[in-house]
Amino acid sequence: MDAPKFKIVYSAEVISFLNGLSDKAKAKIMYNINRSKYVIDKAFFKKLEGSDIWEFRTLYNGVQYRIFAFWDTEGDTLVLTTHGIVKKTQKTPSKEIAKAERIRKEYFDSKE
Repeated sequence: MDAPKFKIVYSAEVISFLNGLSDKAKAKIMYNINRSKYVIDKAFFKKLEGSDIWEFRTLYNGVQYRIFAFWDTEGDTLVLTTHGIVKKTQKTPSKEIAKAERIRKEYFDSKE
């Protein structure tokens, strides 16, 4: 089997979000995330337009789950998760994208 294209770093907030879900929903999300490490499929892992933020996408039992993330390609190729939401509307809420962008900025600022 091919090596994964990137490693994923889970934030405490994402771990807490996942732990608050049913075991089946969490298993489906983790399956999709792990699959994305080998094959980037826009149905499951997509860059948000006009942003450096990506989202892991899962539809389970009619519920849309989103885990926001960003790339760090210095050294090991990493995808760092920021937070997760249950998506209630067609459009991704701009405040959630702004939150992910703020976390991304804090991460890169702390690396300098």
